[in-house]
Amino acid sequence: MPRATLTDISIRSLKAPEKGQVTYLDDNLSGFGVRVSQGGAKTFVLVHGVNRQRLTIGRYPTLSLKAARGEAKRLQAEITLGVIRRTTVTFKEARELFLAACEQKNRPRTVKDYRQRLDRHFRFGKKRLDDIKRAEIQSRLAKLRATPSEQNHAFVALRTFFNWALREQFVDASPMAGMRAPSVLPARDRVLSDRELAEVCRVARGHPYPFGPIVALLILTGQRRGEIAALEWDWIDEDERRITLPASLTKNKHTHVFPYGNTVDEMLRGLPRVGKYLFPSRVETGTVFNGWGKSKARFDKGLSNVEPYTLHDIRRTFSSTHAGLGTPIHVTEKLLNHISGTVSGVAAIYNRHSYMAEMRAAIATYEAHLAKLVGKC
Repeated sequence: MPRATLTDISIRSLKAPEKGQVTYLDDNLSGFGVRVSQGGAKTFVLVHGVNRQRLTIGRYPTLSLKAARGEAKRLQAEITLGVIRRTTVTFKEARELFLAACEQKNRPRTVKDYRQRLDRHFRFGKKRLDDIKRAEIQSRLAKLRATPSEQNHAFVALRTFFNWALREQFVDASPMAGMRAPSVLPARDRVLSDRELAEVCRVARGHPYPFGPIVALLILTGQRRGEIAALEWDWIDEDERRITLPASLTKNKHTHVFPYGNTVDEMLRGLPRVGKYLFPSRVETGTVFNGWGKSKARFDKGLSNVEPYTLHDIRRTFSSTHAGLGTPIHVTEKLLNHISGTVSGVAAIYNRHSYMAEMRAAIATYEAHLAKLVGKC
């Protein structure tokens, strides 16, 4: 169901559907909405329960928005008190509804992470949602003490789920209310040394497609792993030697245009063209490469003098290396698609300079630096 901030003006402007009826849920009161019929009639309703039952409140404008919202709150109170019995919902049923809701507003990777962690660590199955106790959750989280990062991620996934269930009135209170994250993880500051970067670069150059070229592009461009894995050939301007990442892909939801140098140009020309993606999925159910864990484990077997690292550490190393080479910080931030730094606020709005020439110069200097370390990456 579509959502809207319901006001008298917005309600009057709601158009009748060509057929049937459409319910617009209010952004300010969970479950409250207005149903617009094909004939143009507008009726206030309250949607509640796992089966999304509808209670009719009254016709607009005979009943004012203020009065309808007040009646909706009264009905919600009756549902909470059991005067109007809430339809019971199992964890499994609520999980499906939660993930469906997440798919409407979250990135696919976020939805995938929620699904995996709920399935892996919290198998409550057909247990009623309001029967899940705090102690049960703490017991499951305690089993993850040996992996604090995963423990924290699992905690966040379940807390997000129960906060959603509370908003949807599937539970009267979250069993995780007031619970603190199991562990506080220090911010990562890992930067590969020149020696380590050179070794990773050499292994990437000899590692088979697709993971070897992916790692090489991470080193050469500094972009996020998901952005490189999802690259499409149509986003690459081979004449101008620049790549355009759409806003739908980037973390900050801003279109990102950045140049690439000779080494990347040679690499792109050597990649197989097997469809719209540079790195298509190897399984029928996927779209782009997503086998990070096993692929990195195989890749790291070729390293002999590199301390444990993550692929995101390569991005941090890219930034640090540019700092050492004297690249101005605002140019590095443009390369990385950072918007909260030296060019931000009012300056970010009025400064439309693309810094393309400055970025090209920085990339040329960076590639020359890599060449001194290891030859062409």
